[in-house]
Amino acid sequence: MDSNTNKEIVRIGLIQMGCGPDAEINRKSTEQGIRQAAGQGAQIICLQELFQTPYFCKTEDHANFQLAEEIPGPATNSMSRLASELGVVLILPLFEKRSSGIYHNTAVVVDADGSIAGRYRKMHIPDDPGFYEKFYFTPGDTGFKTIPTRFGKVGVLICWDQWFPEAARLTALSGAQFLFYPTAIGYQSFDESVAPKQAQAWKTIQRAHSIANGVFTVAVNRVGQEDQINFWGGSFVSDPFGEILAEASSKEPEILVVDCDLSMIEKTRQAWPFLRDRRVDAYQNLTRLFIDQNDI
Repeated sequence: MDSNTNKEIVRIGLIQMGCGPDAEINRKSTEQGIRQAAGQGAQIICLQELFQTPYFCKTEDHANFQLAEEIPGPATNSMSRLASELGVVLILPLFEKRSSGIYHNTAVVVDADGSIAGRYRKMHIPDDPGFYEKFYFTPGDTGFKTIPTRFGKVGVLICWDQWFPEAARLTALSGAQFLFYPTAIGYQSFDESVAPKQAQAWKTIQRAHSIANGVFTVAVNRVGQEDQINFWGGSFVSDPFGEILAEASSKEPEILVVDCDLSMIEKTRQAWPFLRDRRVDAYQNLTRLFIDQNDI
């Protein structure tokens, strides 16, 4: 593995995959991708949302609860050994069985020594045609936080979370240098006409999180067609100015390895002091679901 002599440079790996019905094949393909990214010097490697299986939330089917596993469990145990072997940090998005009847969409951060550094449970749970996640996932209770690792301070949010600026801001305020978004997003056959607009909006709002918070944003999407959903790939990394440093194919599996210069965070926040100029005394209504004009 290449080593970075500049301690301000952190090399990020993104594993964009398509998933078939065989979980074992998916896991082996993922491990191969991790090894390839690590061989290119990646230090923090992120997988896509629910990386072991097809996106099963397309339907409401109780049989799919059999796909969940406890943490620690088979996936975290094997990936912990791999992280320790390669000396890399891994972000593993899993279907977590917390207890009987309580399941989460969870991302586990495994540190470079193989230990579990922390976990994040998806806070915003969608319920749309083809994305019936409320049937499966209990909303997360971890809050928005930073997980320190050997190579950097990692903030993890998951897919639907990426549309909410409050989640990005709170994670950045907790010290994150990176916002990682493991994702499973695409368009369905009936809405192909708006697919390009949807993909552009998805990219734009995450770049905006980079700009507003002065951090690196890493979005890792799945790719390919699964039943009626076409996952649009397009995994990317944006810097604190919102510039896209690298972007993957919209149609094919791909591995990206991207250098991120952490010194940009301080430089950008000095030039654009958005965090300094926040009016925290005036934001109380953000905790309300709706502001009734009669209450003002």
